[in-house]
Amino acid sequence: QVQLVESGGGLVQPGGSLRLSCAASGSILHISDMGWYRQAPGKQRDLVARITRGGSTNYANSVNDRFTISRDNAKNTVYLQMNGLKPEDTAVYYCYQSILTGGGPFRDYWGQGTQVTVSS
Repeated sequence: QVQLVESGGGLVQPGGSLRLSCAASGSILHISDMGWYRQAPGKQRDLVARITRGGSTNYANSVNDRFTISRDNAKNTVYLQMNGLKPEDTAVYYCYQSILTGGGPFRDYWGQGTQVTVSS
């Protein structure tokens, strides 16, 4: 079994910063890609940022230059540093990790979601 636990969401004023974390635990043999999606009320879940095991990154245009994704392979953890937050960043943020266990091919595992609210 694999479990992803997210932390770091909350309420912040416009222009503020938050750092999200997502740690995986369980029967993990290897982790390839990690990333973050977000879903605002009434909208689809969209990719925010993704990072490969080697450190290559991709960002949504709306967060480029404000958000930074990073990972600690030794801790099976992915981070999302969010600076210059805007009200339109308000959403539930979900992490995912592509994980190989002993039972088959790589599979995407998801965190429980953490609420980020940007409001004055």
